[in-house]
Amino acid sequence: MDARTILTKLRDGETPTRDELQWFARGLADGGVSAAQAGAFAMAAVLNGLGEEGRLALTLAMRDSGRVLKWALDRPVLDKHSTGGVGDCVSLVLAPALAACGAAVPMISGRGLGHTGGTLDKLESIPGFQTGLDESRFRDIIGSVGCAIVSASADIAPADKRLYAIRDVTGTVESIDLITASILSKKLAAGLEGLVLDVKSGSGAFMGTEESARALARSLVEVARAAGCRTSALITDMNQPLAPEAGNALEVAASLRVLTGQVRGPLHDLTAVLGGLALAEAGLAPDIETGAGAIADSIADGRAAEVFGRMVAAQGGPVRFVEDYARFLPEANVIREIAADRAGYVSAMDVHELGLIVVRLGGGRQVEGDKVNPSVGLSDIAPLGTWVEKGQPLARVHAVRETAAAEAIATFRRAVSLSDTAPVVPDLIRKRIG
Repeated sequence: MDARTILTKLRDGETPTRDELQWFARGLADGGVSAAQAGAFAMAAVLNGLGEEGRLALTLAMRDSGRVLKWALDRPVLDKHSTGGVGDCVSLVLAPALAACGAAVPMISGRGLGHTGGTLDKLESIPGFQTGLDESRFRDIIGSVGCAIVSASADIAPADKRLYAIRDVTGTVESIDLITASILSKKLAAGLEGLVLDVKSGSGAFMGTEESARALARSLVEVARAAGCRTSALITDMNQPLAPEAGNALEVAASLRVLTGQVRGPLHDLTAVLGGLALAEAGLAPDIETGAGAIADSIADGRAAEVFGRMVAAQGGPVRFVEDYARFLPEANVIREIAADRAGYVSAMDVHELGLIVVRLGGGRQVEGDKVNPSVGLSDIAPLGTWVEKGQPLARVHAVRETAAAEAIATFRRAVSLSDTAPVVPDLIRKRIG
């Protein structure tokens, strides 16, 4: 078996066999496949597709290219994945809420990608919080706390790590086959019994149209189920930030305001529905509505916040973080209001551009290796449909320097539209798949 034979098949529109894809995945992991061959594989997959069988085979091969965790717990092992958005900090609320409702949540998360924030970057704005745990410590925290949020170790789906880096520089990211295999190889390697997926659609999503979001959601659900993991997906709206904050420390604070019962809103509501779906799939609730109620109750009575606090302490953060989170989180040097230049309804947002504002302020990476500033971003973003008078704030910018704040304010004004008539605000949850 050799790479050239596999690449020739793909070039000619044939799907490689499962054995061939397993061989190729091992080669990605151990260096037996060159960077040029990996790039050719990705491009051929984008142009010709892998088909349903090939998509499943590649996912399993990439999962099996490294270590696959197994759990012996008295509770179901569940997780959630989002395809990425702005102000999307559901993981920080959902993981402890699921744990409070009787699930184990070994959440292997990622860093910011493009205009979207990363769960690990957000959590690392908490002083001392460690995401790079060894497997023994990871297991200990899952056993004692019920949830942990960590980065993937080098031996979890190493084929995906190599192929993803190559896709990022070869214009081959936008492939449902490769996206499916990338997401699920890591999630399945975590040894999950159940998975809920939040597939975003709209101006701040990677899948901009509902049609493309549905296609990805169906692919993810079908492959995960074929691999033996109970999975469902929600198509959700990303035509405005999910939380009114975008930026690492700002989103941690937004999550804590939900966890401690200070606010509700879309972040709380989506967390409850995703959690209800996960609990129902796992048999911890008779239906989604009851499960969503259980998640909401765990937030209302403080159990989810208590679990979050224990997780933070177990992963190296402050012991009393939940009780005094504002004191621990970093604050930007410059905080400026973005005043409306006319009266009107907030009628549209370029959410992709809002995410890029955070990146340019230093809250994300423009090139690999950039250091992230956890304090910068946007806060108090007025949601769609809000009426504002001239001079009233549309949002606040958190920046390191005045010049950066001024640039962010100018970009924000171009990205957010005001009108004389109230807009039709899209439903937060559009469709369930599976």
